[in-house]
Amino acid sequence: MVRPDGSRLALRRYGGARRDEGMPLVLHFHAGAFIAGTLDDGATVAGLLADAGALVLSIDYPLAPAHPFPQAVEAGYDALSWVERHRRRLATARSPIYVAGEEAGGNLAAAVAMVARDRAGPDLAGQILLSPMLDACVATASQRDAKAGPVGCRWADGWHTYLAREDDALHPYAVPARSMRLAGLPRTLLVSAADDPLRDETQAFHHRLRDAGVPVELALLDVKTGWPLSYLQGGAPWAAPLGTRLREFFSSAASAVSPSSNFARGSQP
Repeated sequence: MVRPDGSRLALRRYGGARRDEGMPLVLHFHAGAFIAGTLDDGATVAGLLADAGALVLSIDYPLAPAHPFPQAVEAGYDALSWVERHRRRLATARSPIYVAGEEAGGNLAAAVAMVARDRAGPDLAGQILLSPMLDACVATASQRDAKAGPVGCRWADGWHTYLAREDDALHPYAVPARSMRLAGLPRTLLVSAADDPLRDETQAFHHRLRDAGVPVELALLDVKTGWPLSYLQGGAPWAAPLGTRLREFFSSAASAVSPSSNFARGSQP
């Protein structure tokens, strides 16, 4: 796709061989702690989303340090706007649009959902965040249990590289966990597991979304996942239960009232 500034973004398509009326259309962001990752690295999760009935477009977003915040967020929003404009050609005219991502990709999906709310669209049917990187403090109990401390920690190093300016850590699009305004976000599925180092910040975001009136579901898988480092593994034991939760979320979102009518429009403080 071509962005408004003339630059290009690569998108990889999964699923959609059969275009059912109203099939979900998902913009997906891969993992990589903001500084790594490729379209190939996102193939497992993108494939599970497609197997759950969606047409998935996985985005090759720009990486830090060459492209620090907010460049990946803006690239994601440009891609989302492009997906909306081409919805009929890509899927169907009635296809609901979602954002999804794992680890750093979960952060970017959450941020793009906030941008879409604040810029009055595109309207989203939901967001799917899998063990998302949401809190730059990197100090939760689940991270300490994983011995993911500040020295040599991939997530701490990723945050440090992604947030090129100190005040970036205060921006809600950079650190969604610190946002003061979560009302008006779309229906949300948060996914984590007992062995996920990002479990605690995922659970905390669930509580904050619920308190803000956002329809939100939290799925804590009871199988060993090795997340977020194991997202590359096809056929992993977590693939089947995750696929079930994705299908259930798409089904429940389809039967719910469109979230666009509940959006709280306005500018982000």
